[in-house]
Amino acid sequence: MPQHPDGDPQLPVAPAGAATPLPPPPRPGLSYAAPAPIEVIPPAPRSVRLGRAFWLSSFAAGLAVLVGSFLTRDSHLERLRPVVDQMAPGGDDAAVTTSTAIVFWGSGAALLLLILLQAALLGAVAGRRGWARWLMIPLLAAQVGAMAVAYAFLVPEGDAGSYVVLLWSAQMLLAVVGLLALLMPSAHRWFASRRNRI
Repeated sequence: MPQHPDGDPQLPVAPAGAATPLPPPPRPGLSYAAPAPIEVIPPAPRSVRLGRAFWLSSFAAGLAVLVGSFLTRDSHLERLRPVVDQMAPGGDDAAVTTSTAIVFWGSGAALLLLILLQAALLGAVAGRRGWARWLMIPLLAAQVGAMAVAYAFLVPEGDAGSYVVLLWSAQMLLAVVGLLALLMPSAHRWFASRRNRI
C-alpha cells in the first residue's frame, strides 16, 4: 500500500496520474449592509377610490362640453361675430373674424388646460402624494373663473345652452365631492403612510 507523503498510512493517496482536485472557492466576506426591504403599498381606502371616481366623472363632463363645442364650432363662430363686434366696434370684417376665432378657441383651450392640470394632480394623488390635494383647490377656483368668462362664448342660446350649463354644474359638483373625499381622515392616513416610510 503506497505511503502518504506525510507518512500516515491511513490517509488516502491519489493514484498516479490523477488530476489534483481544485480547492474550494473563497467564502464571501461579511456584509454589514442589509438589503433594502420591499415596500408594501397599502391598498387605497374607499374614500380615495371614490375621490378618483368623482374626479374622473368631472373630467368626462367637462370634456363633453368641449367636444360638443368643437363639433358645433361653425354655429358658435357665427353667433360670436356680433358679440365680438359689439365689444370692439369699428373693426373690419377680417379683424372681427380673427378676434372671434381667438375668443372661441382661447376659451376652450383655457378650460382644457385646467382639466389637464387637474388630471396631472390626480395622478400625483394616486402616487400617495398628499400635497396634490391642496393644489386642486386653487385649480377649482380658477376653473370657476374660466367658466364665468367662457359663459358668453361657449354657451349658446336655447336647449343647447341649458345642456352646457348642466354639464358644467355637474363637473363642478363632482369635482368638489371628489376633493372632499380625498380630505377624509382615512385618505389622510393613507397619504401619511408614505411619508412614514421615507
